[in-house]
This record gives sequence, C-alpha cells and structure tokens, in this order.
Amino acid sequence: MRWAVLVGGTGSNLDAMLRANVPVSLVVSHRAEVPALGIAERYGVLAVVLDSKTIRNRERYDEALCKILDAHHIEAIALAGYMRWLTSETVAAYRGRIVNVHPSLLPAFPGMHALDQAYRHGVRWTGVTIHFVDEGQDTGPIIMQQPVPIPPGESQEALESKIHMAEHRLYPQVVWALERGWVHLGVDGRVIWDLSHKEVESWMRGLYLV
Repeated sequence: MRWAVLVGGTGSNLDAMLRANVPVSLVVSHRAEVPALGIAERYGVLAVVLDSKTIRNRERYDEALCKILDAHHIEAIALAGYMRWLTSETVAAYRGRIVNVHPSLLPAFPGMHALDQAYRHGVRWTGVTIHFVDEGQDTGPIIMQQPVPIPPGESQEALESKIHMAEHRLYPQVVWALERGWVHLGVDGRVIWDLSHKEVESWMRGLYLV
C-alpha cells in the first residue's frame, strides 16, 4: 500500500518507520518547521505542510487533506504526532486503513498528556497502544499493546524514554503486519488476525506483547 504519515512534531516515530523500510510515500504536517519535515527530507520522502493556522475550520481542513491524499494515491495512513482530530468523513474514507500510536495502555489515559497522567496516578504499569482510528478520541479497536513498567522511584524522564523506545519498536512492526495482510479490521469492528500465516505466531511471541 501507499502509506502517508501525518505528523506535527519531532517525527521520531516517522524516523522509526522509515528505518524499518515502511513504504511511506507521503508525509503531511499540520505545522510548519517541525523536525519531522527534516526527517522526511533526509529519507527523500515527499513532505507537504498543510498548516492548521491557515485553515481554521475542521471540515475544510480535512477536505484539503483528503485532496492531497487522493492526489498522491494514498491507500493507508499512520498518525505520528498528528495533533488533530480527524473528521468522520476522513475516517469513513480510510476506515480500517488509519492507525495511531498512543502512549498508554488504552482504554486507560486517553487523550492528551497520557504519560503525565499515568505518572501522576502512580500506576505501576503503562505502555503503548497501536489502534485503528475511529470517530472517537483514542477509542478505535486495539491492534497491539506493549506494557511498560514504572518501578518505584523512576523519573518521568526515564519513563518517557522507555515509552518512546517501545513506540519505535512496535509501531513499524504493526504497520508491516497491516501491509502484509496479517491483520485487518472486520466488518463488525473487531480486529482480525490471519493466523494461517506461520510467521504471525512467532512474530507475536518475539514482540512480548499482550
């Protein structure tokens, strides 16, 4: 599939995907002059800025976004630091082909500042979730999760580093699973894994996932 990665920040997950040779055809940023754009340039991937400051209306913004995606024949989307809520029309157009990474074990701590929330609540485990995007905020069907422990006395900075490491390891792997057809979103909204592929079981075991 032709993948677009929607970004808005440092681009560390974009970098992880490009290092893993995910077939990224396009990068779109809702903010200008962010490090993610430099990462796209370094890998020779076309990058487009669709600045949210210039299109304030949410529906009109997504109409412009979809025109860009259509013009580049994009078939699937990965959100990576993209801090905008997609409209229902955009979700419907790419349903089952939009994925997001979230720094918690959803449904715990959805929305903004998930890592801060987990740390303040004193939980002993948090983690990373990769999920299909639906019309809600971090409510889409969960594809994969990886737990991350929070030992007593660990700093928030150390936890953030571990979360990023888990994201950079898990996200490209899940995108590749989608690319290979190992997993898809069923018509009933459930995540379906094709276990007829012999590689899938060993791949899951190797990732130490829940």
